[in-house]
Amino acid sequence: MFANLPLTALRTFESAARLQSFKAAAEELAVTPTAVSHQIRTLENWLGVALFERLARGVRLTECGERLFGSLHGALLDIVQSVAQLRPQPSTGSLTLSTTPAFAALWLIPRLGHFYQAHPGIKVRVETSTELLDLQQDASIDLVIRYGYGSHSSLHSQCLLDERFGVYGAPGLLAALDPARLTLITVRWRNSQLYDRSWKAWCEAAGESWLERAELREYDEEHYALQAAIAGQGLVLASNVLVSQSLAMGLLQPLRPDITVPGANYTALCVPGRERHPPVKAFFDWLNEASASR
Repeated sequence: MFANLPLTALRTFESAARLQSFKAAAEELAVTPTAVSHQIRTLENWLGVALFERLARGVRLTECGERLFGSLHGALLDIVQSVAQLRPQPSTGSLTLSTTPAFAALWLIPRLGHFYQAHPGIKVRVETSTELLDLQQDASIDLVIRYGYGSHSSLHSQCLLDERFGVYGAPGLLAALDPARLTLITVRWRNSQLYDRSWKAWCEAAGESWLERAELREYDEEHYALQAAIAGQGLVLASNVLVSQSLAMGLLQPLRPDITVPGANYTALCVPGRERHPPVKAFFDWLNEASASR
């Protein structure tokens, strides 16, 4: 049944497709780029279709290549998982995830101890970045937690949290709030338009004209803005997801909690098939539980 499958060529294709580079695949497989190119050509001749477009700089998967990679990558991950379960070894594992600095600092890290309690043998490495990562090319990242409105049809996805924006302040500031002398704290980064729209929407929903007369202070990350608000420097427009820990600790309180406006959402993503890898599956399951309880 499998005797005629060109397994070496398929393994070479998976590496080249994931890394989008024959040279990088050669380094990963400890062979020459010429050997990689030969294996890919052999596989294309065997299939009778082109798998890559050869560009001036690098290569790009064709539609047929995308289809093959989508099934092959998951199948190889399943094989790795099955072999790992058969080999005698300690019940441990590791995973690497990437997310934004704010989500890591304000939501994930404070809750991560609960994951370690439930899974003491799994090590989690957290990397932070505001740049979008291509999971098909970066095999070192097991999963990402992304923020926004986009769809990710080519990836396995799990929606974690839908957020709403509200206004919060330090308890002392709220107790002595002077509407005539307001300082409003906001965030200005690559999704800054979201905050601009939300401040305007919140003021309209609350029937307030603050934006016409208040002093605005801007920070480039949410956790800086929240720290400024905790220090009593002004009112902050914040995501209910990211402010949850500060509320639980009594560092911030909501102003007019009945007035909130919708934000975006946080979604956990990985390459299809990798969600079945035991450490990744355990983390996905824990994320689902943690997000349900906030």
